Amino acid sequence: MPRKGMRSLLFQFSSPSNNSISRYSISSPSRTPALTPRRSFNDAMIEQAVESAAAIVMKWNPDSSTYAKVTSMFYEDKREAMQFIKRVNDLQKAMHLMASDDSVSSSDRLVYAQGLMEIAMKRLQKEFYQILSMNRAHLDPESVSTRSSRCSTRSSTSVDFDEDGTLDDEIQVVEDSISEVEQVSFIVMEDLRAIAECMISSGYAKECVNMYKVIRKSIIDEGVYRLGLEKLSASRINKMDWEVLDLKIKNWLDAIKLAIRTLFVGERILCDHVFSSSESIRESCFADISREGALLLFGFPELVAKSKKSPEKMFRVLDMYSSIAENWPDVESIFSSESSSVVRSQALTSLTKLGELVRAIVMDLEYSIQKNSSKSPVAGGGVHSLTLLSMNYLTFLADYCNSLTDIFADWSPPEKSSLEHIFFSSTSETDDSQSSSGISLRMGWLILVLLCKLDNKAKRYKDVSLSYLFLANNLEHIVSKVRSSNLQYLLGDEWMAKQEVKVRQFAAKYEALAWGRVFDSLPENPTEKFSQEEAKEIFRNFNMAFQETHRKQKSCVIPDPKLRDEVKLSIGRKLVWFYGEFYRAQKAYGGANEKPYIRFSPEDIGNYLSDLYFEPSDWASVSTSSPSSTSSSHRREPGPR
Repeated sequence: MPRKGMRSLLFQFSSPSNNSISRYSISSPSRTPALTPRRSFNDAMIEQAVESAAAIVMKWNPDSSTYAKVTSMFYEDKREAMQFIKRVNDLQKAMHLMASDDSVSSSDRLVYAQGLMEIAMKRLQKEFYQILSMNRAHLDPESVSTRSSRCSTRSSTSVDFDEDGTLDDEIQVVEDSISEVEQVSFIVMEDLRAIAECMISSGYAKECVNMYKVIRKSIIDEGVYRLGLEKLSASRINKMDWEVLDLKIKNWLDAIKLAIRTLFVGERILCDHVFSSSESIRESCFADISREGALLLFGFPELVAKSKKSPEKMFRVLDMYSSIAENWPDVESIFSSESSSVVRSQALTSLTKLGELVRAIVMDLEYSIQKNSSKSPVAGGGVHSLTLLSMNYLTFLADYCNSLTDIFADWSPPEKSSLEHIFFSSTSETDDSQSSSGISLRMGWLILVLLCKLDNKAKRYKDVSLSYLFLANNLEHIVSKVRSSNLQYLLGDEWMAKQEVKVRQFAAKYEALAWGRVFDSLPENPTEKFSQEEAKEIFRNFNMAFQETHRKQKSCVIPDPKLRDEVKLSIGRKLVWFYGEFYRAQKAYGGANEKPYIRFSPEDIGNYLSDLYFEPSDWASVSTSSPSSTSSSHRREPGPR
């Protein structure tokens, strides 16, 4: 017979009052027949089970003695507490046998047994409450989760007893392997499980579960409060200053780790252990206890995702996305039942909304690059602030590769875009995984949009050579940022190599345009013998071209040290070598040092070149790091002597 049916049969009339319980529970039923040879073996067992239960149940009846009322059976005498549960379980079995017997004597005994069961359940309910409320420290989620990590839950679905009513040796083996604090936690959990299984099998699951939920939910609610989680509305979040919201997000990021790995998993372990005999009870019980706190935890990110968009939210939003994604396997495991599906649904909703916000902010970033309205050219062809800000943002974004890979998994470039072939043709030969990565394409597209914007800004320079220097500086900064961040893994070595080639091409064009007049002032064959007038004219043209070019280029900057050295070395190799050959040849032919129109020696040219392309902030280090650069000829602006 099913348990519900059994209980409705046993308690088809209203529960007796304390007086009526005492009336038929103190004395044996009046119509119990004497022992005769004809009595069946079952009758004897039933009689023994009822009598054994009556002795221990009435001893611990809280209404029969002050001692029983104020004393905890499990704390006072654990062995007797285990015997109590065993006798009650035996009584339950006897009641099933009595219910199948239609005789008058069985009916009287069933009423008597029912009274005993009511008293026993009242006692166990009292013990269950005392154990739960008095052992909060040993049953807090952290203690339970820590103990569980070192001591696996017993796989059996019922508590086993020896003949004398004590727990079997398995518990003792486990107890010997854990610390004293963990041992107390384990014993308390075993006591709760023993009581719960007894009450559930006796048809008192509702009373047991309700008491458990009331006490344990208060502990979960307290834990959520201590983690700093509070119920917030969308309107309140929208009104918060970013500094305030940022602090709340930081707190949430700390809270989710503790909530998932300690609070909820600890309660899950405890609930599974106490109600191990019934899957449906433990699932619904845990769901009712944890639902409110879990929804509060996973509902906050959705509210943040629905608030106003702003670039400064990006990285906090990604932190939240990453936290949920990283903890998702634990969320699925802890809230695995259908009863907890609303929690999983909320976590997924928050994950989706956060991802949508990230995509929207990245799209805003693209629009802001395209719409940048600064019109003044950067002095000296240096790195534009748009490049600095954009690449800083993108390098930080690249630190969230795993999350962004999920968020942009299905992203593809705009169809029929005039820019598409520029970037994607350069990645066509990369490996399939890289070329098909949505986040790789998205990052590459943003950089491509930036490069196109920079190309437009380069056209604002009146001096074409500065346009190429500007492009070289900005592209070098982009490549440098990519190389030193996770962007290198997203864009690939081939992309970087091709951009580096472009940097050298821009630098070469700058050099040809900026220094072409100086190069052209020297003869193609510098060692050729010239007349004095011809040599004089060549020197004068060179002096004029070099002075003017040096004056113009002195305001130009190349922030990247490697590129700066490469440009100066390239110019120096051509200029110093050609001029040096011409200078030495003319000196050999006619005493060049004595001619007033010869203003520069080859060493002077090299020294003047070494001073170029530094940013103002670099001058202090330049003047102290190079002893040769402090000579008067090196520091003086080239001009008439």
